Amino acid sequence: MPYDKSLDKESFKEMREFADTRITIGVYSYNGGEKKLQISRENKDQNEEWRFAKLGRMNKAEAKEIVPLLMKAVENM
Repeated sequence: MPYDKSLDKESFKEMREFADTRITIGVYSYNGGEKKLQISRENKDQNEEWRFAKLGRMNKAEAKEIVPLLMKAVENM
């Protein structure tokens, strides 16, 4: 069965921006299933538009901002 966006329910989502990148923490449940944590990164391209990228590594400033969001997300699971 293909992915259906209408079945993906968001119960938590917060984002932090840093220079030319932003990291989003979310909690989602698909088709009434178990709530799961999602972490994603987007980078600005040459046209100043956001493009998805691998999360990869985080620098110290990013990690310090994201850890409290992770804790809030876990409380929403």
